[in-house]
Amino acid sequence: MSTKDSAKQIYDAVGGEKNINYLTHCVTRLRFRLNDEGQVDDAKVKAIPGVMGINHQNGQYQVIIGNAVSDYYAEVIKQGNFPTDDSTTDAAPVQKSGNLFDQFANFISACMSPLIPALIGGGMIKVVLILLTTLGWMSTKGQNYTILSAFGDAPFYFLPIVLAITASKYHKVNSILGVTIAGIMIHPNFTALVTAAKPVHLMGLPVTLATYSSSVIPILLVIWAMKYIEQAIDKLCPANLKSILKPTVEIFVMGVLALVVIGPIGTYCGDGLSWLVLFIQKYASWVAVALMAAFMPLIVMTGMHWAFAPIFLAASVATPDSLILPAMLAANVAQGAACLAVALKTKNKTTRQVASAASISAFLAGVTEPALYGVTLKYRKPLYAVMISSGLCGLFMGIVHLKAFAFAVPALLALPQFANNAMPQNIINAIIVAVASTILTFILTWVFGFDDDVPATATANDAKVTPTMTNVDAGGKSTKKVYAPVKGELINIESVGDPTFAQKMMGDGAAILPEDTHFYAPFDGTVETVFPTKHAIGLKSDDGVELLIHVGLDTVELKGQHFTNHVEQGQKVKQGDLLLEADLDAIKQAGYDTTTVLVVTNTKDFVDVVQNEATTVDNNTVALYVI
Repeated sequence: MSTKDSAKQIYDAVGGEKNINYLTHCVTRLRFRLNDEGQVDDAKVKAIPGVMGINHQNGQYQVIIGNAVSDYYAEVIKQGNFPTDDSTTDAAPVQKSGNLFDQFANFISACMSPLIPALIGGGMIKVVLILLTTLGWMSTKGQNYTILSAFGDAPFYFLPIVLAITASKYHKVNSILGVTIAGIMIHPNFTALVTAAKPVHLMGLPVTLATYSSSVIPILLVIWAMKYIEQAIDKLCPANLKSILKPTVEIFVMGVLALVVIGPIGTYCGDGLSWLVLFIQKYASWVAVALMAAFMPLIVMTGMHWAFAPIFLAASVATPDSLILPAMLAANVAQGAACLAVALKTKNKTTRQVASAASISAFLAGVTEPALYGVTLKYRKPLYAVMISSGLCGLFMGIVHLKAFAFAVPALLALPQFANNAMPQNIINAIIVAVASTILTFILTWVFGFDDDVPATATANDAKVTPTMTNVDAGGKSTKKVYAPVKGELINIESVGDPTFAQKMMGDGAAILPEDTHFYAPFDGTVETVFPTKHAIGLKSDDGVELLIHVGLDTVELKGQHFTNHVEQGQKVKQGDLLLEADLDAIKQAGYDTTTVLVVTNTKDFVDVVQNEATTVDNNTVALYVI
């Protein structure tokens, strides 16, 4: 079947022009934003010739094509009239598809993700202060404590400010004016009026005495409304006076609305959500915590845990969290224990390497994505062990009413977040949960077992020799070498947090956690594809290996920002030539994973693709052997 015919089938299968809200593409997949994903039959799409698979991610319906994706894109956009990269600005539109909760979760996730480093850093400082004061090594009345408390509190106190920035980018309004409105809401003069607790009016309008520092929902609603106010001002304001009138009118109108209408509504919404959680906790806490703990891995996998941000961030300010953070403690530690069991039981060296690293990450830092995508979700049975043990520990936590008094990603190093001088038993219960979750998950994982992908042992009748590092290196001309394009940690491709790569839909390969901003040619060959968004390059070696270098996950959405290309399509390169530069810090701050994926896209043309056993590589180290 031709590309044109397949593209027409894809267009029809996703619902045609009426269902397509927006279409873009990256180096491997068509990225649809659909008005209703529910009307699409995934099995039907997967059966279309040329389609390697589908993926639901970040509010997008992704159809995985491969290297020919640009051809399919060109044919699909001929089928109807809908927004695409060729007909809109360089920023993707706001996601409008899905039910209200999906939209809310996507919005919260998009706004909160860039804040994670600051929140984790501030939260850990607060945890350390809790530990120091509990042990009596620091006084709460000293200057050191006062100043360090400001370090830990700042990311939370000024949440409206930073959320104004991310929400403004999401809704494409003036970020500086958004920050200004947030500043009004937490200005010391207004805060003093709230503290005085006397009736306040603004031009005769009643002002709700609400404290907006450390709040989440009010500023998100304010920026949402600001989008429409800004559009109205643009239409009504004379062009020759816009530079003066627009910011003046916008600050005045939004300031009044923020303090009189929208801010109070957001406060009531937040209070209502907190009341609902407290109600559930009061009358069925053991059920709520058990279910939350059991399903936490799946919640994290979908990114919907950020929909609960207004609840668990309150633990950093005043109200202890007895649901989300305790549930994450049991689930995070369980992920570490499951990976530890897999690492000790597996006979596959690569699996042991991935599981060991993932175990340490989950145990100590509470970062469970490597464990989830690289081990437990991959082998299924360890995930069941995690969910069972987390659920049982959740029952215990609900019964004893375990509470978190500071925001930090729950893990062994963050256990002091459960410490409180007025509730000494609380930290003991947290330790019990951590120990119980570890032991129970380890035992269940060991008992359940898993389908270990152990390389088969060659026999006399085998036509294919099982690859080892020894015979791979001795393979002579039949073995092709792919050098690492960047310095960093070499990891298994199955541990990549993107199902398309992890499930090898595009081909076998490996991934690197980059430590350098420069990416080099991994072999002598030709540049086959330089993607317009600069985040990916397709190469073909002189001996026939077709390789995709994909810098970061979902970085196509950056539209080339933070990337600089140094080669062009059709250019000949030598191993070690500079291909591109990427500002890794800026990419991370924008909320994207910088994991760089190496995919041999013509894997089917070879016997095997073997990853080097080294854990640290640079552009002079072989990353892959293609046999």
